[in-house]
Amino acid sequence: MCVMDREGDFFEMFNEPRHRRVDLLVRAKHDRCTGEDSRLFDTLRQSPVRSHFVISIPSQSARPKLSKQKARPKRSAREATVDLRYRPIQLLAPSYHKDKAPITLWAIHLREQAPPPNEKPIEWFLLTTREITDDEQARQCIHWYTLRWRIEDWHRVLKSGCGIEALAHKSAERLKRAIAINLVIAWRIMLMTLLGRECPELPAEILFSDIEIKVLRAHAQKKT
Repeated sequence: MCVMDREGDFFEMFNEPRHRRVDLLVRAKHDRCTGEDSRLFDTLRQSPVRSHFVISIPSQSARPKLSKQKARPKRSAREATVDLRYRPIQLLAPSYHKDKAPITLWAIHLREQAPPPNEKPIEWFLLTTREITDDEQARQCIHWYTLRWRIEDWHRVLKSGCGIEALAHKSAERLKRAIAINLVIAWRIMLMTLLGRECPELPAEILFSDIEIKVLRAHAQKKT
């Protein structure tokens, strides 16, 4: 399963040939037309509720308004009771792809029943190429989407910690190698950070070999 946020919601992504075992799960950005007088979001909101369940919503720090980003208020972690809806839809080709046939997708709608005071309800519209025939399949897709938050943390380590956007190699092959190395480095940095927060008493040998500890100790002594 390939999971993407709203930037992955475009027709070409779903129309691109892919391995039959690789499905897409994308958060919908566009309120597309699904008929003569209906739109995607309202169609899903008016569909019958299939079930109710609880999901964990992580905390979110506040973010000031930036040139290309909207301001974001702080959000505390909470358990949210949500309504679940899902149904098949037809993804119509845009006007510049009139030769393309519509694509059959399955849409999942999740909305929080009773958010805390002054909090917007959690509401997700997810599109997937995987057939959804029961609640368990829909909830599995939702679980996969919630894992995106940890992937976002990993991307942040890649950008701010490893400085991957500043790489300036002269060939694509060298850039691919550098990115591959930094992917592993970012994963280890994130794992070390999470373990340090949850279990600060763990010994260094959990993550580092003897030679790595020796090099790090020498480097620390040199710095001091």
